[in-house]
Amino acid sequence: MSTITCFGEILWDIFPTHKKIGGAPLNVALRLQSFGIDTKIISRVGNDKEGKDSLKHIEDHGINNATIQIDTQLKTGSVDVTLDDTGSASYSITYPVAWDKIEVTTKAIEIVKSSDAFVFGSLACRDEVSKNTLLSLLPFATFKVFDVNLRPPFYTMDILLDLMNKADFIKCNDDELLEICLALNFKSESIAEQIKFLSLKTQTNQFCVTLGKEGALLLYKDKIYTQQGYPVKVVDTVGAGDSFLAGLIIKLTHKTNPKEALNFACAVGALVASKKGANPRLKTSEIINYS
Repeated sequence: MSTITCFGEILWDIFPTHKKIGGAPLNVALRLQSFGIDTKIISRVGNDKEGKDSLKHIEDHGINNATIQIDTQLKTGSVDVTLDDTGSASYSITYPVAWDKIEVTTKAIEIVKSSDAFVFGSLACRDEVSKNTLLSLLPFATFKVFDVNLRPPFYTMDILLDLMNKADFIKCNDDELLEICLALNFKSESIAEQIKFLSLKTQTNQFCVTLGKEGALLLYKDKIYTQQGYPVKVVDTVGAGDSFLAGLIIKLTHKTNPKEALNFACAVGALVASKKGANPRLKTSEIINYS
């Protein structure tokens, strides 16, 4: 069985009528675990009700929480989520919180060393402590998966390029791709050309770009694969990209044909967007019917 470790934020998404546990790394971890992958997460929560609820939720879903640190001063992370009429989400992210202060530990290093893949995002680098911890762990990773997650004002182009250069696999959406290309003075309306440009610049030959309801493109060892999106009635888009990434990682690390892997990931992402919250339960039959 594969072992995959995720690094970064654990937080609570605060909606107008309810709250849900989330954070991109945790969403990816929960989806991986739901597919039977031995999953770990390196993060930090506060010594508060939300922190205790986080640990219980994670443990209840089969993930060992031994690498989740407890902060005695900062609160567990939270995000105010606003949904527009189409279900698309915008976020207001509290700072500083516990996951900004993830520390390097011997246990974390050993977990990363023993994992088949290490998944991380850019948001965890908004604070120097967690950023330096991530940079300390990356040299121990066998296969590094960078989930670009641009949340203004919590990133700089310098740190994005540094993380992209260190990654073996990069995933972003089309808006993020365009923003990075323009910042590097590369102007093209072709998403395929944008992918090829960044792949060459970062020496990363596995690069995926999500296109929302239009599907996704995957550059895999010099060949580009495309997959049209699956039509669903969108409830909200929170966590859809995270579940997409989880599905894609599972298939690619198990040497599935890239086209089939992309098809599976698009089906998973679409199904999540058709349900409430970032981590809805998915039935195998649902995924098979879509993919």
